[in-house]
Amino acid sequence: MANITVFCRFRPLSSKEKRDNGDSVCIRSMDSETFVFKDEKEEEFAFSFDKVFYEESLQADVYEFLALPIVRGAVNAVNGTIITYGQTGAGKTYSMEGPSILELDDLKKGLLPRVVDGLFECIKSADKSDKYRIKLSMVEIYMEKVRDLLDLTKDNILIKESKVQGILLSGVTEICISDPADALQSLSSGIANRAVGETQMNMASSRSHCIYIFTVQSELSDKRVKTGKLILVDLAGSEKVEKTGAEGKVLEEAKTINKSLSVLGNVINALTCGPTTKASHIPYRDSKLTRILQDALGGNSRTALLCCCSPSPLNAAETLSTLRFGARAKHIKTSPFVNRAQDKLAKKHEDVAPTKDELCERILIRLRERLDVEDVELLEELFILEGILFDPSSFEDLESAYEDVTLRTISSLQQAVEELVFTIEELKSENRALKARMEAAERFNALHKEAGENASVMRKISNILSFFISWVRSFPLLSMLK
Repeated sequence: MANITVFCRFRPLSSKEKRDNGDSVCIRSMDSETFVFKDEKEEEFAFSFDKVFYEESLQADVYEFLALPIVRGAVNAVNGTIITYGQTGAGKTYSMEGPSILELDDLKKGLLPRVVDGLFECIKSADKSDKYRIKLSMVEIYMEKVRDLLDLTKDNILIKESKVQGILLSGVTEICISDPADALQSLSSGIANRAVGETQMNMASSRSHCIYIFTVQSELSDKRVKTGKLILVDLAGSEKVEKTGAEGKVLEEAKTINKSLSVLGNVINALTCGPTTKASHIPYRDSKLTRILQDALGGNSRTALLCCCSPSPLNAAETLSTLRFGARAKHIKTSPFVNRAQDKLAKKHEDVAPTKDELCERILIRLRERLDVEDVELLEELFILEGILFDPSSFEDLESAYEDVTLRTISSLQQAVEELVFTIEELKSENRALKARMEAAERFNALHKEAGENASVMRKISNILSFFISWVRSFPLLSMLK
C-alpha cells in the first residue's frame, strides 16, 4: 500500500491580479513542504504537502520530484498516474505542456515532453537484452463523452474493465512511438484537436479533461512480456460563472466540468472517510472522469497529484478549496505492484479470448436477433420514457441501466402498492355506500310490492261490492222501493 503523493504549485501573479490587487499574496512560506495560507477573512491555515513549488520554481524541479519516480516505475511495469488539479487559469496546462508541447526552451518545457524524454532515457539505460515498445493514446472527456484525439471519428469511446488490465478504453487509437520527436509530433496533433475556449480568466481555457496514456511493453530475454501504463491527466479547471463570464455553450461546458470535478471530490471523500463510517460505496461510475481514474484512486497505480494555485487574495476561496482537496487526497492509499510478466503465447491467447464484455455483447446481439422489431421499439420507448439512456453493447452501461431499472422498478412498485392501497380504501368506501343504497332499494321494492299486493286486494273487494250491488238491484222489491 502507498499513499498518493500530493504536490502544490503556486504560479506567479498575473498582470490582471497585480492591476486589481497589487503585489499582495495570500501565502507565507515556511519551508519546502509547509506554508501558511490566509483566507478572505484573514484567518490562517497551515498546509503540508510532499513538496511545495513556489513562484520561482522551475519546470525541471516539478518533473524531477513529481514525475521521474513514476516514469521509472512505468518502464519497470508499475502503473503510474499524474494528475494536475486546480481552478481555471491556475497553471495546470502550463505545468503539463509548457507554453507549447513543441517548446524548445529546456527551462519552459512542461511535464509531458519531459515524461517522453524520460521514458526513452530509462529504456536506454535498461537491460539491453530486453526489447521495449511504447504506445500512445490520447482522449478528452468533453460534455461527458470520451473523444479520441488521434481519431476524431471516435467521439464516444466506451469504458470497460478487465481483471488483468484494469480500466480500459474500448477501441481507442494506439500509435507506436519510436523516439521523442515522433512522440511530440503525435502529441501536438492530438492537442490541436482538444476543445478550448476563451473566458474572462483564461484566453485558452480547457473545456475538457485531457488524458494522455503511455503503454510501455518490455519483452524479456525469456520471451515473457511485462507492461506498465503511465497516464497523465490535465483536468479542466473549476469555474465560477461570475468570474469567467461564461454564457451559452461555454456555460454548459462549465456546468459539466464542475459536475465531474464535484464527483471527483465525492470519490475522494468516500475513499478517505474511514472504516468507522457507514459510507462504503465509492461513486466511480457517477462520471466518466472518475471511472477512468478508478485505478489511480485506490487501485493498481502509483499516483501523484499536482495542485495548481493562484497566490492572489482575489482567488483565495478557490485556492483554499484546491488545497483542502489536496490535503484529503494525501490520505488515499493505492496498491501499485509490478504487473506480472506473461508468456508471449499466453498474451496472444488472452488478446483473442473473449472477455466478459464481449460475451455479454454476443448474447445481446443474439437476443436482438430473436426480438421482433416491434419489441425492440417498445423497449427503446420504455427506456426513453424512463430517462435511461445506454449503449446495449456496453457491459458497463448495461450494468448501470440494470441498476437504474431495478431501483426505478422498486420505486414504481412501492408507488403502485401505495396507489393500490388508496384505491382499495376508496373501493371499500364506495362498496359501503353501494350496499346502503342496495338495502334502501330492497326496502323500497318490498314496500312497492306490498303496496301492489294491497291494491290488488282492494280491486278484488271493489269488484265484489260492485257485483253485489248489481245483484241486489236486480230484485223487484228493491225496484218498487225506489
